[in-house]
Order: sequence, then C-alpha cells, then structure tokens
Amino acid sequence: MAIQAHLLTGLRLALTLPTAIAFARPDFLSSGLVALLLAVAIASDYFDGVAARRYGTASAGGRLFDHGTDCLYVTACSTGAALAGLVPPVLPILIAVAFSQYVVDSYWLHRRKHLRMSTIGRWNGIGYFVPLVVLATARLDVVPTLTPWLTAVARLVAYVLVASTLVSIVDRATAVRRGR
Repeated sequence: MAIQAHLLTGLRLALTLPTAIAFARPDFLSSGLVALLLAVAIASDYFDGVAARRYGTASAGGRLFDHGTDCLYVTACSTGAALAGLVPPVLPILIAVAFSQYVVDSYWLHRRKHLRMSTIGRWNGIGYFVPLVVLATARLDVVPTLTPWLTAVARLVAYVLVASTLVSIVDRATAVRRGR
C-alpha cells in the first residue's frame, strides 16, 4: 500500500531535524542515538521503495516525496556537520542546488511528469549519506585512535562529493545542448 511507503518516507522526514541538530551540536544527542537515527533514516530510504514496488504503488509523486525527503535530510545533516566544521560549508549548498536543478530540469525543461534521473546524480544521492555515516561512526569513539582518521575521511569524501556534484550540475545543464 502507498501509505506504507509514505509512512517510511515520513519517518525519515521526521528524523531530519533532530539528526541535523545532533551533527551541529554533539552534546544534543548521545553518539549511539545519532548512529541509530541515521541507520533508521537509511533503512527507511531503502524500504520505502521496496514497499512501493512490492505493493505496486510506486508513483511519480511518491518518488518526488522520497527524493525530496532525501534531499532535505542530507542537506540538513550536512549543514549541521558544516556548522560543526566537519564538512565544507559549500556541500549542503551544492546538494540543494543539484536537487533543485533535478526537479526543474525534469518537470519544466523536459516537461516530464516524473523525475528524470542521471547516473552521476543517483550515485551522488547515495554518496551524500557516506560522510554522515563516517562521522556518526567516528562519534561512537569505539577505537579512540581511529576517531581523527574517520573524521578526516569524512571530510575527504565530502570534498569528493563537492567535485562530483559540480560535475553533475554541469552535466545536467549541458545535457540539453548535447541532445540528451
């Protein structure tokens, strides 16, 4: 049923603000709870699509709700991480720009009734969760000597995502001219 998929997406939407605040302010929630919220958000992202396909309720509106929620979640959490100095501040801005371009390009420029995905955009969408997972893992401080390394890895991945998001934005902007 569509309601099941939408409830899973809605759960991720409800987790957005507390998780984002927790990335910005490490004292807001325990590290274990942040990791749990992030794991639930990722699981809901996976299973909402599974539920929609299984019950035959996948729709353009449902995909927009899912992708919009993903965008809001990773943008908000990346903003929190940027406020804490953990990822470059340009990353959440580029995520929002790339998603806006995705919607405008799909619905207005190509006049489609559904989102028009690109390969690099899809991989970026998955990749935006990676620095968050690495940072949440670092916060667990299971092996204290690894914490600074994990934080550095998250920052490096964030810079790679900045570059790949810029490539994606340029690719989508020039696709019409190239005849795609």
